[in-house]
Amino acid sequence: MKVAAYCRVSTDKEDQANSFESQQRYFREYIDRQPDWKLYEIYADEGTTGTSTKKRAAFNRMISDARLHRFDLIVTKEISRFARNTLDSLTYIRELKRMGIGVFFLNDNMNTLKEDSEMLLAIKSTMAQEESRSTSARVKWGQTRRMEQGVVFGRSLLGYDVQGGKMTVNPQGAEIVRLIFHKYVHERKGTTVIARELREAGYKTLTGSTSWRNTVILKILRNEKYCGDLKQKKTITPDYLTHQKKYNRGEEKFVFLKDHHEPIIDRELWEEAQREIARRDIDGKYGTGHGNRYPLSGKIKCSECGQSFVSRSRRRKDGSRYKAWRCGTATAEGKHHIDPAGNEVGCDVSYQLRDEVGMEMVRQSVEMLKLDTDAIVRDITRMVLEAIQSSQDSNQLHAERLKKELEQIEAKKKGVLDAFFAKNISKDDMKLMNAEYDHRITEFTEKIAAAEKRESLSYETATLEKDIRAKVTGIVSGETASGNFYGSLLERITAHPNRRMEVHLKLLPAKWTYVLESLTASKDK
Repeated sequence: MKVAAYCRVSTDKEDQANSFESQQRYFREYIDRQPDWKLYEIYADEGTTGTSTKKRAAFNRMISDARLHRFDLIVTKEISRFARNTLDSLTYIRELKRMGIGVFFLNDNMNTLKEDSEMLLAIKSTMAQEESRSTSARVKWGQTRRMEQGVVFGRSLLGYDVQGGKMTVNPQGAEIVRLIFHKYVHERKGTTVIARELREAGYKTLTGSTSWRNTVILKILRNEKYCGDLKQKKTITPDYLTHQKKYNRGEEKFVFLKDHHEPIIDRELWEEAQREIARRDIDGKYGTGHGNRYPLSGKIKCSECGQSFVSRSRRRKDGSRYKAWRCGTATAEGKHHIDPAGNEVGCDVSYQLRDEVGMEMVRQSVEMLKLDTDAIVRDITRMVLEAIQSSQDSNQLHAERLKKELEQIEAKKKGVLDAFFAKNISKDDMKLMNAEYDHRITEFTEKIAAAEKRESLSYETATLEKDIRAKVTGIVSGETASGNFYGSLLERITAHPNRRMEVHLKLLPAKWTYVLESLTASKDK
């Protein structure tokens, strides 16, 4: 019988008990002592956490090999080394069991191919998961206390080296930071211009490239670390199982320390930069201030590089000004070319779209709806009915699957009591498991009720068609509609090479194509 072994190896080099060499020797000797066993491979993952299998490359490779039936049994020390996530444990073990492959936990003397293994496995997996949760909470609490004491968590940034929880000024990077603040505040240059000047002058970013972007410049200008302050917990890990990070939107309290380290720029200059950012934001230069003022904002996309078009104010020969939109990449880096460092930069969709021309395209597209009202109503009705039917079918299947899972949970809860009377688990373990299963039963009952409620929703075709016709008629009837009205109907404008642009309106299956010189539309399904 071919046997695979799985272990997780400590990243601490001094931890010899858990080193790969030590565990490899242990498994080889154990398997050699078993008659008819032959070692296939030892799979080992590094790391101190096993709460999710998503980032465990060796584990995932082992499962892939199992699906190819390359071995007959997996040997591992204990459940917590296999997975501390109950769902992961049961999901993979059931899949392996269906393929006739067992998992033998040495410390628990448990073989998953035996009939009574799943109940004990569920209990011990839940206990391991709870232990992982407690460990995560302790680590999180400890990190927060260390942050409050001034220990820096995070990587180096331009102008600062971070090592051993301390920040020290990097003179070369600090020079670039000071130059950026000077250009922005004193020379009144924009972030796009600053990025281009740094790129042309050959200044290096933190990663060593010369690919400066306006977004990078803005991030530097907004970073409080450059005036000596430290704000931590900007990102958090809300789920100890997935370990996925997200921006802290107020879910947890930030840790802020004023005058924490040596500043690169003085506080007065940093505060002046923040005032200037706020002023330009109101003028609509950074995307956050003009979203409601300009209907086309964020809705014009480049087909070549995927970037949004950005707006700039232009001056005519007579001194009057107008607003124009241009690909963000082309604005920052020019046409597509190879820079001195050998990087591909720029974009060939470099033409500009005047704001009034863009709005005229949207207006013409809406006006053309008058010619096709009946066809559009039929198309939208068909799409909505198909979506409703698909949703109802999906909800029905979802409800059936939830009911089956609920039955399994209720059976497991009953099994906990059996295991307690058989003296396989303690009273405390029984209480812990019952509480867990009660919580899951309530959760699944609520999900089933919600799925069945969605399934019961239905619409009559005639009523739906009438409602849609009223909406479409309302859209096309506005002879003197405002720019904001037309902008609210716009899904996106896609800009292609050769000055060709496609207008897509919300909820409509059609698109309208324009060439800027002629502004003559052709409609495509």
